[in-house]
Formats: sequence, structure tokens, C-alpha cells
Amino acid sequence: MRRLLAGLVLVLAAAASTGKVSAMKVQKPRLDLRATPRVAFSPANVLLTAELVGGDEVEEFYCPALEWSWGDGGKSVQESDCPPFQAGAELARHFSAEHGYRHAGEYEITIRLRRASRSLAMASARVNVRPGLGDISPD
Repeated sequence: MRRLLAGLVLVLAAAASTGKVSAMKVQKPRLDLRATPRVAFSPANVLLTAELVGGDEVEEFYCPALEWSWGDGGKSVQESDCPPFQAGAELARHFSAEHGYRHAGEYEITIRLRRASRSLAMASARVNVRPGLGDISPD
């Protein structure tokens, strides 16, 4: 372990001497979204699971508001009341929601992580709802 740390110190010292430390950035987290099921018959309930990948300890991603756009004209917002950020604080990495679709159609679902009015990350997934019992009209 000491050798690894010593090697890292040497690399950082070499980078500092060449002025390349500023090029080393913390990679911004990425948001992925998965819909289950992706194809269903109406009426359908779809489970959405979003995952924040990477970007440990990026303060702006601590306790974001979630804005869901369901692709059918509906939206919802989830906000949390969190304690102030402290170094080493855990970022929430998994978010989920369920939405019902009563009619056939192809829907693009979007989730945005927001801080105040600023969008931090966005992901989307498509769901194909085929005609089913929800689309049969009585005679």
C-alpha cells in the first residue's frame, strides 16, 4: 500500500511540475434509466429505475430534486429535505418510480436531477405500450 501511495505522490508531483494537474478533473456523474417492462399491453404499470454512476463526492449532486416526465403529458417532482453537505457525504445513487399507462402508444420517459432551476443530469428510456384491455371500447 505504501508503494502505491508513494507512486501516486510521484505521479502527482511530476504532473504539478509540468503544469498538467489542472487537466486532471473529477469526472461528472452520469445518470442511467431503465424501464421494466419496456414492452407491455395496456393498461400497464412501468417501473423506472435510475442510477447515478461515478462522481464520488461531487457536492452539486448531493440531495437533488428529481423531475420525472412520463411522456404522456404528465410530470412529477420529488424533493428531499437533507442535512447540509459535508465532505465524505454519501450521494443517493438509486431512484425509482412507477407510472401507469392506460392507452397504447410509445412513450419517452425522462428523469432530470435538478438543483434549484439548474439541470445536473438527465436520462431517458422508451416504453412501448401495445393495445390491450385498456384500449377496447364497449359496443
